[in-house]
Amino acid sequence: MPPAVAIAMATQGPALRAVYATGSVEPVHWAKVGPSLRARITEVLVEEGQRVSEGQAMARLDNREAVHRVEEAEARARFAEEELARIRTLVARDIAARASLDRAEAEARAVRAAAEAARRRLDDYVVRAPADGLVLRRDAEVGEVVDTPAALFWIGEPRPLRVTAEVDEEDIAQVREGQDVLLRADAFPGRVLTATVAQITPKGDATRKAYRVRLALPEDTPLLIGMTVEANIVLRRTEDAVLVPPAAVRDGRVFVVRQQVVERRTVELGIEGPRAVEVRHGLARGEAVVLDPPTGLADGQAVRLRP
Repeated sequence: MPPAVAIAMATQGPALRAVYATGSVEPVHWAKVGPSLRARITEVLVEEGQRVSEGQAMARLDNREAVHRVEEAEARARFAEEELARIRTLVARDIAARASLDRAEAEARAVRAAAEAARRRLDDYVVRAPADGLVLRRDAEVGEVVDTPAALFWIGEPRPLRVTAEVDEEDIAQVREGQDVLLRADAFPGRVLTATVAQITPKGDATRKAYRVRLALPEDTPLLIGMTVEANIVLRRTEDAVLVPPAAVRDGRVFVVRQQVVERRTVELGIEGPRAVEVRHGLARGEAVVLDPPTGLADGQAVRLRP
């Protein structure tokens, strides 16, 4: 009795070969803003969504000890200036040696410089905007003790946006600037969004074994800052490819069913995916192929179709 086989029809549709990556949405122009030193926040001056200018104060830190140090340094500077004036008078009257005047001038310069440096350091207790932009996020509250690694604010422009993605080092050689990218985001289920490869970092991360790739988003993208996405960087696309299930292909051959007789054909395969395989040559749309051909199935053998 002829063996019973299951069949599938060769279909026509798009075939896509792509490099997979994951990433997150961020502004093209943005910056983290943090403190220059460890201190307690005494005042927060901006809110999320507020536009700021370069140099604008965004938060103030507790500077009381620093103010005391400035007052002390300025008192020393005043004393050194008074001492210098006294010694100059003594030298002019030949009561003191010239060397004592040189020492007094050097001391006065030193304490004056220390006082100026202490005054400049007071500005470290003000967190300022490094550039013009919108306050995208605020993570600063009055009373918190913050240190230099902390990011108190994120500022930038809400448009344009990009995706910063990581591509495995095994795939990076296939990625080129200008390639189309298809995106999927949990926030938009069932919807395919688009992007373009804009930049590939020249140096990879040896620990993560990945390269950073920037994907430019269109102006009308619905994605929001901070969203995570899955990206497929398109290497090759065929819109009208002949497709068969992977189970129909064995060792580069398929079994075509005609009038319940199989014909073994060698085919040239293209893009191979988990759900479909592209057949570039050797098969036409609408032809029936055997799924999971049984062992021993031969060219010209009769078969029965499973119901």
